[in-house]
Amino acid sequence: MKFIDLRSDTVTRPTKGMKEAMMYAEVGDDVLGDDPTVNLLQRRSAEMFGKEEALFIPSGTMGNLISIRTHTEPGDEIIVDSSSHIYIYEGGGFAAVAGVSIRPVDSLGGVLDSSSVQGAIRPEGGLSHFPLTKLVCLENTSNRGGGRVYSKEAITEIGDVAKDNNLKLHLDGARVFNASIKSGEKVCDISSPFDSVSFCLSKGLGCPVGSVLVGSKVFIQRAHRFRKMFGGGMRQAGVLAGAGIYALENHIQRLEEDHQRAKILGEELNEIPGVNVEVESIATNMVYIDISGLRDPEFVVSRLEERGVLMLAVGPTLLRAVTHLDVDDDGISRAIRGFKSLVN
Repeated sequence: MKFIDLRSDTVTRPTKGMKEAMMYAEVGDDVLGDDPTVNLLQRRSAEMFGKEEALFIPSGTMGNLISIRTHTEPGDEIIVDSSSHIYIYEGGGFAAVAGVSIRPVDSLGGVLDSSSVQGAIRPEGGLSHFPLTKLVCLENTSNRGGGRVYSKEAITEIGDVAKDNNLKLHLDGARVFNASIKSGEKVCDISSPFDSVSFCLSKGLGCPVGSVLVGSKVFIQRAHRFRKMFGGGMRQAGVLAGAGIYALENHIQRLEEDHQRAKILGEELNEIPGVNVEVESIATNMVYIDISGLRDPEFVVSRLEERGVLMLAVGPTLLRAVTHLDVDDDGISRAIRGFKSLVN
């Protein structure tokens, strides 16, 4: 049976063109700075995001952790959305490795506003009771927020709050290209207020592994040390960087197809009795499906799998479906039919 895998956009497999780019990539020792393909990927990434330098890293989680450690010292505090990937899905690395505490702030759909950020900043003094607020981290698009996108105005306002309070601003841009396609803004404009940005080459861009961290020359020099410390230094990494270059050249604009298919999937599922989807909230490539009118998520997931459709349970009544380059129009149709047959 051929499965339609909607569990995440992390399940994508390299395309034929990407495999060829990997096969013929020129390589060297990246820890020594000698891998020409890695160096090219880093230069192109820095240029694309309007930053001075870039650093190729194994994963988005490591990119966020390196950024936190680079911007802070143990005992400091960072501000994040309470549903953010950094807070929920990164194994507590901010505490265990970077040694910082976290100030989770509730938001609307995973998107913070400037007043909430301002209110979370620790006051100066305080008889030394408080940790020092040093960093604000945003996530664009917001995973738990259903793929929602920050507006330019919201980012600018939060950036102003960070500047006024002498704080650094980091973007978890795992899916920032989805945000770019949805908003019509270039990634350099989205990332302009940020001191650092981590973005994934996997997920929507379809690479088998890898992320890139961009920022100032001083930031990247310090980040390079923590990449080594955290075990992120790779040797002949040009094989992976070749895939990244191919993705940046070929897989960005096609993200619009994923957004369109997610909308179609949500609209069709919302018509099924016992299923509810907030169609208007589908911003990019994620669909959150309320199945409280059916059965528990584990039951529904197992029955869908029997019908060749893979989804994830993400809550007591919620499933998540994520579109990507391995899911075409026929795959969406099969997923809809699978859901309908389950209900019937």
